[in-house]
Amino acid sequence: MISSHVMRASGSRLAQRIVAQATLRSATPRAVAAYSTGVSAAPRPSDRASSFATQNYGGGAGTYGIPTVRKDISSREQSDMTTLPLYLDAQATTPMDPRVLDAMLPYMTSHFYGNPHSSTHAYGWDSEGAVETAREQVASLIGAADPKEVVFTSGATESNNIAIKGVARFYKKSKNHIITTQTEHKCVLDSCRVLEQEGFEVTYLPVQSNGLIDLDALRAAIRPETCLVSIMAVNNEIGVIQPLTEIGQICRENKVFFHTDAAQAAGKIPIDVQKMNIDLLSISGHKIYGPKGVGALYVRRRPRVRIEALQSGGGQERGVRSGTVPTSLVVGLGAAADVCAREMDYDHERISRLSARLLAGLQEGLTHIAVNGPQEAGSPIRLPGCLNVSFSCVEGESLLMALKDMALSSGSACTSASLEPSYVLRALGQDEDMAHSSIRFGIGRFTTDAEIEFCLQKTIDNVTKLREMSPLWDMIQEGIDLKTIEWTGGGAH
Repeated sequence: MISSHVMRASGSRLAQRIVAQATLRSATPRAVAAYSTGVSAAPRPSDRASSFATQNYGGGAGTYGIPTVRKDISSREQSDMTTLPLYLDAQATTPMDPRVLDAMLPYMTSHFYGNPHSSTHAYGWDSEGAVETAREQVASLIGAADPKEVVFTSGATESNNIAIKGVARFYKKSKNHIITTQTEHKCVLDSCRVLEQEGFEVTYLPVQSNGLIDLDALRAAIRPETCLVSIMAVNNEIGVIQPLTEIGQICRENKVFFHTDAAQAAGKIPIDVQKMNIDLLSISGHKIYGPKGVGALYVRRRPRVRIEALQSGGGQERGVRSGTVPTSLVVGLGAAADVCAREMDYDHERISRLSARLLAGLQEGLTHIAVNGPQEAGSPIRLPGCLNVSFSCVEGESLLMALKDMALSSGSACTSASLEPSYVLRALGQDEDMAHSSIRFGIGRFTTDAEIEFCLQKTIDNVTKLREMSPLWDMIQEGIDLKTIEWTGGGAH
């Protein structure tokens, strides 16, 4: 049930959709279809405003710094300063679900402000109880046997650092070898490079053209001195889902700890750390419609995984991560995990349908495009909602600028300042020019059908327009294979 906190904070289509979403769990299939296509709440196909951006917390424009979005997508009469683009960057971050905010507010605005580690009075007891409830919610989402195996952190980056550096350093006297892949998140790759400087050996496994690892290559890479295998569950750029169960089985057979960065997977695909033999798992709050600044690290207790702490302090979180646990943020993470657990199937079906529509529309409206990663929209090894497409003869940055009405990305938000082509796409074997022309479309819980139709039309129109200005496109139209041309000055750009 949605309490008064959210209803007071809304007056918006998003809050109405949350109420409707809860109601429709027991509604007829026809009613669900009507809701999911936005019949009653979503804008018309000609409307651009995203359902999340149109909300005004508190009722007044800009009360919480969220400007009103124009309703007529073709109008340029309103200043750009008062408008927001359509949000399609769900792999970078997700908007906070109002139900999460509702759970957090009492621990931010009322008397529930005690330090959860203060054990001598009611303020501390109340906060501690809220933290432990959140711990149970996160543990339930990933199938942990004991909530005590969940350690709260500031996010997946910190969780990854603790898992990789902490395990490696604890077991360094007997084991000094780590295995990861070339397409991991930058925080994993950089952690491994730090360990290399400390004398550890790291094997960076290549991936296949669809982004999957070769399980035989993993088996061959394991040595007696291997202490850890770290392979992400879902890639943040191309959405490929790694075979976690098979990887976990290989690691367990060889008595090697298995860590997975599940920032993009938790709450979106089923994860069971017991069945998958996962020993360490990283979660980020803001990737599952929760607050920024909080995450979690699952650390198995049986068989026990030992970690050398990265920071000193009061020994909170089983001594793995010292520091006062931020009660309100942790409560938000727990609430987000709970919502994801209850609505995973519904979100998966709806986002899969929107992703399939987007890919089919792009393939119908444009030629010479390439899907990076798993090719089919409904592939069981692709996360719905993460679609990475390269457009031949179109510079990715130019297309992003042309699509200013939409918030999109050309890759990981953590490396978006770099002008180099995505190292993930290069690891897939993608040509440099095609890697430079990639756009990632991120579809989330609050994306509407109307927004997908708008995105399709805008993308097709602007790709066509940019290609008309490209001499390379003219050559392709004439049947010339650009790869056969000997370019001077370093190649085609």
